[in-house]
Amino acid sequence: MNGVAGSLTECDLLIIGAGPVGLYAAYYAGFRGLRVALMDSLPEAGGQVSAMYPEKPIYDVAGFPAVRGRDLVGRLVEQAGRSDPVYLLGERACHLARHGDGTIEVRADSGTGVRCRAVIISGGIGTFTPRPLPAGRDWVGRGVSYFVPELAAHAGQDVIVVGGGDSACDWALSLEPIACSVTLVHRRGSFRAHERTVADLHASTVEVITGAEVSAVSGGDRVSSVEITTADGASHTRAAQAVIAALGFTANLGPIRDWGIDITANRYLPVDTTMATSMPGVFAAGDIADYHGKVRLIAVGFGEAATAVNNATVLINPGEQLFPGHSSDTLPVAV
Repeated sequence: MNGVAGSLTECDLLIIGAGPVGLYAAYYAGFRGLRVALMDSLPEAGGQVSAMYPEKPIYDVAGFPAVRGRDLVGRLVEQAGRSDPVYLLGERACHLARHGDGTIEVRADSGTGVRCRAVIISGGIGTFTPRPLPAGRDWVGRGVSYFVPELAAHAGQDVIVVGGGDSACDWALSLEPIACSVTLVHRRGSFRAHERTVADLHASTVEVITGAEVSAVSGGDRVSSVEITTADGASHTRAAQAVIAALGFTANLGPIRDWGIDITANRYLPVDTTMATSMPGVFAAGDIADYHGKVRLIAVGFGEAATAVNNATVLINPGEQLFPGHSSDTLPVAV
């Protein structure tokens, strides 16, 4: 179910962030009998997984030896559908107000709002702004991009990938079988990506150029070539119909910074063992939540979501038990 722009949705629990952790929290909240709304600034569910690596295989989600990001999100949306959540997508949570009856109201700039009794923030590490490719600023949307939503869109193309992190190496390897050619350009000699991924990269047919930068982008209506300059000042021209700038992202908590919640390292929300933040009624789960010993994995976020929902349930309905039992004991088993 989708909300209407400018409307006010009333529910028990608002989840800010419709990524994997938020979607699982929505399912679990439905399991606890709560009415749920999901708000996200992105136009589709899935968060960073849908936006940044929908085609990338993910290997560390329990029960899946490997699962594409797009498929994982699809399963989570299906699972969350049990709770019939209200989706408020393309709506950035901007304003928070508390009412005398204990309810919390969160509004987007569009005027769309939610009045609820508890909030779980699961929106990654705030808002991500891609770091631009200096030489390609004027070519964004005309061959230069920051994401690879669909690998097939680059079939038969000469692709230049810029960067040395996991996303850059993963995209280069994923595009190798379908692109005409793939060249990875990295300004350093060492990579930030996982060692196994870097080894696979060097064993592939991807041309790897280190100690170099894309110094110019050329073409007509769209990109047709790039100039690559190495540390010794030599320049090389490569054909390119696509340039993927995987240079990382700048994290920003955005409006949440002004809500009066304690923040650490300018990007995280510290929580206690119940996943509660410093603001009563507001919990956090996933990458944005912070505590000593934190490991930022999707699998960890799922557990944090369940903890946050169960503690929010007791806050909303004091007569409820913290642990409701196992779902296998309460739901019909499909034969």
